[in-house]
This record gives sequence, structure tokens and C-alpha cells, in this order.
Amino acid sequence: MASSEPSSDRAILLNSPSYRQADQDPEFLAHGHTRGVRLHLDYLKAQLLLEEHGIQHTIVVFGSTRIPDPEMARRSLDEARAAHASAPDDEGLERKVAVAERLRAKSRYYDLAREFGRLVSVASGGPDDCSVVIATGGGPGIMEAANRGAFDVGAKSIGFNITLPHEQFPNPYITPGLCFRFHYFAIRKLHFLLRAKALVVFPGGYGTLDELFETLALIQTRKIEPVPVVLIGRSYWREIFNVDFLVDEGVIDAEDRDLFWFAETAKEAWDGILLWHESAGTPPCVTP
Repeated sequence: MASSEPSSDRAILLNSPSYRQADQDPEFLAHGHTRGVRLHLDYLKAQLLLEEHGIQHTIVVFGSTRIPDPEMARRSLDEARAAHASAPDDEGLERKVAVAERLRAKSRYYDLAREFGRLVSVASGGPDDCSVVIATGGGPGIMEAANRGAFDVGAKSIGFNITLPHEQFPNPYITPGLCFRFHYFAIRKLHFLLRAKALVVFPGGYGTLDELFETLALIQTRKIEPVPVVLIGRSYWREIFNVDFLVDEGVIDAEDRDLFWFAETAKEAWDGILLWHESAGTPPCVTP
């Protein structure tokens, strides 16, 4: 005869994973089959907040997280030299001195990025105007400098951070409420370009190159409307990116050289962006 007793008590039922409400079930939300939902949420949260803040257009700044401000670069170099002096035969310490010297030389780009952030922010309509704002990857180095430039003049700026195995902490100059963290690189890239009126790229490594080349490919293939792409520091970029070689090899067209240009100063970059948009009939929404 079958038992009339329930197979489980109520506590077991209530604690069963199947009983959890779907939107409150972390294990379910992390499942491979719910990736589409997570992608949508990754996009939607930032989209709604950007709309709430009235963000219309962005000037995106990218560059190395490892290029510090000049004072920090000087201290790091002094420390590297002191360590090497105590063990002059240590090749590893000698290498650290060489790297520190190069980063000290490149720390001038931190000041340039900070100045550029100020220029863009001053050109907008004041601290409460979100028609054009600086947007960065949210981290230290060059991105910190650009956010800092906006902060210097009391303007808002955006930080699009990403979850990484070695956690990246957002720099302190991003506007509260406009500091985001994405799980998916693809959604972060989408938000970088959705409102972009220009991409300004300072010396950097793989992450910087990734953003640069993806943007150039999207413009080249007409997947997005053209935007100005400015590379700061001709000598650096000429060393790692020989566009003339690509043309000569026949893997890009000659006109693809015109998808970007070089600048050496913050003012040169900003004036070039304004001129580009004036010529294209699509000026950024900034005051003269």
C-alpha cells in the first residue's frame, strides 16, 4: 500500500534550487543557457543610466594603464635605480631600470591626456552639461589622466571598467553614477562606440591596440559611421604600426591611411577633431 505521507518536509521544498525564483537564482543566471540574458543585462544597465544622466556624445580616450603621472614615474625610477645600485650584476634589476626609464619618459603623455580631458570638458556647456563628455576604460594611467582632466574643471566623465582576473579598480576621478563595470568585453566595446564622436589613443599595449584596430576595422568596413581617430605620439605609433607597409603589401587600400592621423599635443588633437566634424557637417555639441 502506498504511503500517504509527503516525501519531503516543507523546509526541503522551500530550499530546493528548483523552487528559487529565476531572477534570484545565481546558479541559474550563471548557466551557459542564460548567457543571452546576461549579455542583455550587461548592456541595458549602462544604457539606462547613461540615458538618465543625459549623456549624448562621448570623446573616448584610451592608453596604457602603466603610464603613471610624472611624479610617480620619477619615484619608481629612483627606487629601481637604488635597487640596482645595491646589486649591480643583477640583470633583472637592470631591466627594471630600463623599463622605469622608458615609463618616466612616457609619463609626459599622462599630462597630455589630463590636458586633453580639460580641453574637451571646458568646451562643453559647464559641469551640468552632458552633451559631450570624456569616456575612458576607467582604470589607472592614461585613462585616469583623462578623467582627472575633466574632474579638474568640475565636469562629468565616464569610466567603462571591466571585470578582470587581476581586478582593476576604477580611478577616483570618474563621476559617481557614471562608473560602470562590465562582464563582457563585447558589451563594453559597444558602449564605447555607441555615442563616440572621436577616439583618441595614447601609447599603450594589447588592450589599447585592441580598441584601436577594432575601431579602424569597423570604420573601414562601414559597420559604423566614421569618427575621428587620433593617435597621440607619432614616434611611438610609427614604431609599432607601419600603415605604409600594409598598403604596399596590398592588405589595405591606400585611402585606409586616412582613417586616422597623428597629433603631438592635446590642443592639436582637439582642434583636429573639431575641424573633422566641421568638414563632415557633424560638429560635436560644444560651445565655441
